[in-house]
Amino acid sequence: MDKHFVYKTEGNVCSKEISFNIVDGLVRDVKFNGGCKGNVSGIGNLVEGMKAEDVITRLKGVDCHDGQSCPNELAKAVERCLSEN
Repeated sequence: MDKHFVYKTEGNVCSKEISFNIVDGLVRDVKFNGGCKGNVSGIGNLVEGMKAEDVITRLKGVDCHDGQSCPNELAKAVERCLSEN
């Protein structure tokens, strides 16, 4: 599966949108619109080339604001992308 995905974040997180590609099951080119520049850049670099399922496992449930965070939103976005195929 090769797919570009854009996800509008939900809840009280600093980032408003996340875009990424899934190429051969791997997460590529993660970009956050908004958020703490160093943190979202770091998250994108850390998950680059990671299996999509591993991104979900590692980031789902990470808390920053009342159970929500940019990493958790990325996990939800990848999960939604996978479920649409």
